[in-house]
Amino acid sequence: MHAAGISVSRLAASIGLGGVLAATAAVNLYAQQAADPPPPWKQGQPASVADSKLAPIAPPPVPTAADKLPLDKLKIKNGFKIEIYAAGVPNARTLRLGDKGTVFVSSRLQDKVHAIITKDGKREMKVVASGLHRPNGIALHKGTLYIAELSQISKIDNIEDNLDNPPKPTVILSDLPKDEPHGWKYLSVGPDAKLYFQIGAPCNICLPPERHSKIYRVGLDGQGLEVYAYGIRQIVGMDWHPTLKQLYFSENSRDWLSEDVPEDKLNRVTQPGKDNFGYPYCHQGNFTDPEFGWGRSCGEFTKPIALLGPHSAALGLKFYTGNGLGNEYRNVIFLARHGSWNRSVKIGGDVVAIKLNDDGTFRSMESFITGFIQNNNYVGRPVDVLPMKDGSLLVSDDFNGAVYRVSRTGSVATK
Repeated sequence: MHAAGISVSRLAASIGLGGVLAATAAVNLYAQQAADPPPPWKQGQPASVADSKLAPIAPPPVPTAADKLPLDKLKIKNGFKIEIYAAGVPNARTLRLGDKGTVFVSSRLQDKVHAIITKDGKREMKVVASGLHRPNGIALHKGTLYIAELSQISKIDNIEDNLDNPPKPTVILSDLPKDEPHGWKYLSVGPDAKLYFQIGAPCNICLPPERHSKIYRVGLDGQGLEVYAYGIRQIVGMDWHPTLKQLYFSENSRDWLSEDVPEDKLNRVTQPGKDNFGYPYCHQGNFTDPEFGWGRSCGEFTKPIALLGPHSAALGLKFYTGNGLGNEYRNVIFLARHGSWNRSVKIGGDVVAIKLNDDGTFRSMESFITGFIQNNNYVGRPVDVLPMKDGSLLVSDDFNGAVYRVSRTGSVATK
């Protein structure tokens, strides 16, 4: 046996049996490490940048104290204000609103789903489910809370009537893939009263297994699972057009092709069960992957509605149908861009407002909240948005474990 040109038998003569065992263990560990594949986020990384320090950015281990939140650094359009809605919400991700005003908050890194209630003008946080694995996706429908974990979907009936003593979730759909990369789900209830979720690609770039890279829908009882759309890499935001009733979703594109391509996408499904958005063959709707795109054309696939910036990590989105922010924001999409890691100069770290034409096509995109990136470092990372009944808008920040509230300061123009 040799390791780096060193003979183990020669070692035996000089260091004895104990030394041989130690050396052998070291050789085996070296061989194992050499054989281990790179982490999924490194797949597709070219050899020319193998020593790159770019890597996914972990949030701080505990939520930021309320008086340390970066409100003074966040900038919002004139006529609006941003304030703290709730602090100390671990890894705050998806936001959902109950019929009785409870705000539910999911997590990707924690094992819990929290509820935030407002009582006598004060916010109170409760744990409504725990012992979960990657409970990123949550949805509410007629009083029932649905929770999408890594490999299953469960529900809690009449959740707002049982906040102090919630029952254990009941599993309605199990045996979903258990891949950790892009395995966390986003969950939505469609106009047809069915649950919609994705199974992302288990890699940065690869030919995905049969069950992956698809949007699925299933009945509220977990029955009738079917494919709704194909060719997606990862989705962390989806919502329904208020009049066209079509599904719009953000999609995160692959890494390591370039710092400037491909861009993340805003897509919509117009042909349920047929639309294919191109992964892993075509990126951003207009160029083929250098490895998997040979012999394929982007013309085969459904084009994005809009491009959202290279590696910007476009996540949660919601159509705003209220009045509180003014008529100019009626029916716009508010979308949170978590911010890039696969770029030397970070982009994203903001909330944008996307305006559409009457036929649902893209018209414009403008900044609404900025400042989460300071001196090329994150002071916060927006994840999801939630329109409230009073017309305000909530924004979750998983980096700080916080939820912010945006409201209008001046008079509101309405039709």
